[in-house]
Amino acid sequence: MDKDLYFMEEALKEALLAASKGEVPVGCVIVKDEEIIARGHNMRETSNHVFMHAEMIAIDIACKKLASWRLDDCTIYVTLEPCAMCAGAMIQARVKRLIYSTKEPKSGVHQSITNLFSLPFNHEVIVESGLLEDKSSEMLKEFFRSLRNQKS
Repeated sequence: MDKDLYFMEEALKEALLAASKGEVPVGCVIVKDEEIIARGHNMRETSNHVFMHAEMIAIDIACKKLASWRLDDCTIYVTLEPCAMCAGAMIQARVKRLIYSTKEPKSGVHQSITNLFSLPFNHEVIVESGLLEDKSSEMLKEFFRSLRNQKS
């Protein structure tokens, strides 16, 4: 559990980087053999590209680093429940394990809208949620509170 906490803290650092760029504060790290092999944070607004979610960026980096599309011995730590696009990429990449912090009521596909991971795909991702949920949730709330204040 201590290792999981450490890696989620690293994902939260990525979320802070996203927030510093005016992006929704979502961060991700991918771990293989207890080593971070990829990092990502939201860049959708900065890049004007729909694919630039924290998970998609980190998955791309991990695949390049491993010279493989298969991430079957990897764990993804992300600060927010994945959307359908990111969850699909995790299933397709054969990620072993996903750990995320907090639910995403508008687009999350593990607990919030549906459970994409429970469908009978050719690969099953082991999913855990709620790790450092309060920290991630508060970071998101503060970000959106700040946005609303700027508009007033």
